[in-house]
Amino acid sequence: MAKAAVSELHRHEKYERLIAAAQRLSALSTAVAHPCDETSLRGALEAMQAGLITPILVGPKDRITAVAKAAGLDISGLELIDVPHSQAAAEKAVELVRSGRAELLMKGSLHSDELLGAVTKRETGLRTNRRISHVFVMDVPDHPRTLFITDAAVNIAPDLSAKRDIVQNAIDLYVSLGLGTPKVAILSAVETVSPAIPSTIDAAALCKMADRGQITGGEVDGPLAFDNAISPAAAQIKGIKSPVAGQAQILVVPDLEAGNMLAKNLTFISKADAAGIVLGARVPIILTSRADNIRTRLASCAVAMLLGHSRRADAAIRA
Repeated sequence: MAKAAVSELHRHEKYERLIAAAQRLSALSTAVAHPCDETSLRGALEAMQAGLITPILVGPKDRITAVAKAAGLDISGLELIDVPHSQAAAEKAVELVRSGRAELLMKGSLHSDELLGAVTKRETGLRTNRRISHVFVMDVPDHPRTLFITDAAVNIAPDLSAKRDIVQNAIDLYVSLGLGTPKVAILSAVETVSPAIPSTIDAAALCKMADRGQITGGEVDGPLAFDNAISPAAAQIKGIKSPVAGQAQILVVPDLEAGNMLAKNLTFISKADAAGIVLGARVPIILTSRADNIRTRLASCAVAMLLGHSRRADAAIRA
């Protein structure tokens, strides 16, 4: 797949813009952990052919070679590091990042928990002082804005401290992608604070944390229900006066279950695409699903690549 052909495959203009922006930059070295099925191996190769990543394949050599041969994929020019199984692949891929040989990490056909387990190891992982969290970058047809949904994949029932990091991670990503200052909605079932609904208490606390500079870089408001977070008409009907209501770009869900259902609702009912990235580690982590189409896989790589280049620039400034 040549770079010129990419736009023909991607009808969603928000993703097209992200991919086009990434293609103007140099590809980043990416450790691909255990690409031992056709979907994950093909995804890495498509991202390479689109000019987004330079993959280092990490996994059992015989299995990867067999998958490539069966699928008609050419991996002859790629570095392939032979390790015996998925756990070893996750650990070796993390080691490549720690040593500076890779600037991005990409999930192959192993389970997400296995990869993130290697990432979060205290002595040998990629931990920072931030909580690891996941963001779905969603391209919803007929909706004017790219929607970030967080966290719908990593933190099951985050407490207030974890939610602060979840919000900050998402804001930092939004800013790093060059999208401006985000409007952040802390979601609940209602838009008023109620002791009977704990997520409304967390929302109010997060807003006060933003007021006090404990969360920076975005406009934060909540609690907001989903309708009045994204619909100006719904916000107006309910009389909500807020710079965020009706215009939210980042949607912070109360817990993983709510976020997962919201993201899948948009995907299967509204035909949205959901690119996935894990934040809070030393490098961006590309977390794709076997159900993802080509457009979504490339968008996930583009988001990680743009964030990686932004971090490069920040490091150069600090130096």
